[in-house]
Amino acid sequence: MAANVEIYTWSRCPFCIRAKALLDQKGIDYTEYCIDGDEDARDKMTERANGGRSLPQIFINDEHIGGCDDMFALERQGQLDARLQKAA
Repeated sequence: MAANVEIYTWSRCPFCIRAKALLDQKGIDYTEYCIDGDEDARDKMTERANGGRSLPQIFINDEHIGGCDDMFALERQGQLDARLQKAA
């Protein structure tokens, strides 16, 4: 069973686009919360992300992974695929 992946984005954010492209390339379904200008949604994201306000913020099975660079670091370390395969 695939992991539950959630990503908070802005529609024109290049890091958000890059992170989603990696997930798309891997064939991973994810829930996207596009929070353009929605401060309430950003506050909720910040709370979930332990204070992280930059975008994107990525969660796998409710675990905060971080942003785009953090996800790509997991990919380089060979750890991302295992996390994406874990059942929720």
